[in-house]
Amino acid sequence: MRTLCASTLIGEFFVIGFAGLVAMKGDLSQATVWTVCGIAMLVSVLLCGMLSRPGAVQIGWALQIGLILSGLVVPMMFFLGAVFAGLWWCSIHYGRRIDEIKARWAAANAEAEAQPS
Repeated sequence: MRTLCASTLIGEFFVIGFAGLVAMKGDLSQATVWTVCGIAMLVSVLLCGMLSRPGAVQIGWALQIGLILSGLVVPMMFFLGAVFAGLWWCSIHYGRRIDEIKARWAAANAEAEAQPS
């Protein structure tokens, strides 16, 4: 799960940065855009390092909700936040399934190695 979640967070980091550049072309001030985007980018990178800690998934959900709500300041973030929330869900859901499969394979390999030839 950590690999998929970290990939999603790093992808969010880059997309949010590029979205900030696009948002500055509009009527929003540079300080406003980089405050909103900068905080989201910082949290996404920091969360990558915390994925093995308890509560990291919940913090990730808080980030996704924050991204959706940041659409109140930078309107394009409503759409991006919804897309990122969907990606976050997929990362958690499929990441856990992958972890289960890997655990089954490891158990089967350990059992095969333990049996005498």
